[in-house]
Amino acid sequence: MAHNFFDLTGKTAIVTGTSRGLGQYMGRALARAGADLVITSRDADSLGEFQAEIEALGQKATPLELDVRDETSIEAFARACGKVDILVNNAGCNVRKPAVEISWDDWNTVLDTNLRGTFFVSQAIAKHCMIPNASGRIINIGSVTCVAGYAGLGPYCASRGGVKQLTMSLADDWGPHGITVNCLAPGWFKTAQNQVLYENEEWVEYLCDRIPLKRPGQPNDLDGSVVFLASDASAYVTGQTLLVDGGISTGATKATVD
Repeated sequence: MAHNFFDLTGKTAIVTGTSRGLGQYMGRALARAGADLVITSRDADSLGEFQAEIEALGQKATPLELDVRDETSIEAFARACGKVDILVNNAGCNVRKPAVEISWDDWNTVLDTNLRGTFFVSQAIAKHCMIPNASGRIINIGSVTCVAGYAGLGPYCASRGGVKQLTMSLADDWGPHGITVNCLAPGWFKTAQNQVLYENEEWVEYLCDRIPLKRPGQPNDLDGSVVFLASDASAYVTGQTLLVDGGISTGATKATVD
């Protein structure tokens, strides 16, 4: 029988920040491909419903507490994980304000979560779970803001641009240990963080006008990409940023021809 390069049966995947949003979308995709999950939140009790959903798919789901802004929490988490084949660094946050209104605390909250947290969770899991086994897949969740800037998102854009650069550095660092490190960069998806934007029909129309595929991302639009980067299908892919954005990063806008 031919090998199914996208089969994750027997693999264990950590997905951080799975209390809502994109983390749950990607967790479901990995579970449907056969992976058991370690799911995380700062409040592990909030993961019960999602745990039950994954178990209904026939996969194990282990909820663990993790605060990616806390060194002690990260270290304790990594030591509790056991066997890990895949790490999806999804936990993140955002502060939407004009640049002149961003405070030191705003900046630190976003960068500490999205960039510092991604690095130190990766470091701990690589050290305890992947380097000893000479294998692993790390998927850092970025954003279209890895390659494009938007007003009102200064700290967020800085953090996601940093994740893109960090991905390349870690890929070079850990490639000799059999670990691939890639960045999955979604475009505009409706999540709890940005739901208020999608309540403005005029803004949604403006957004869709800028996206070549003429719609925001839907939950299952990330399924194939996250499974690809987690699986044997991407064994020779590392240090790359995969944009799943409907083409908005091409800079395409509506134009008329006289």
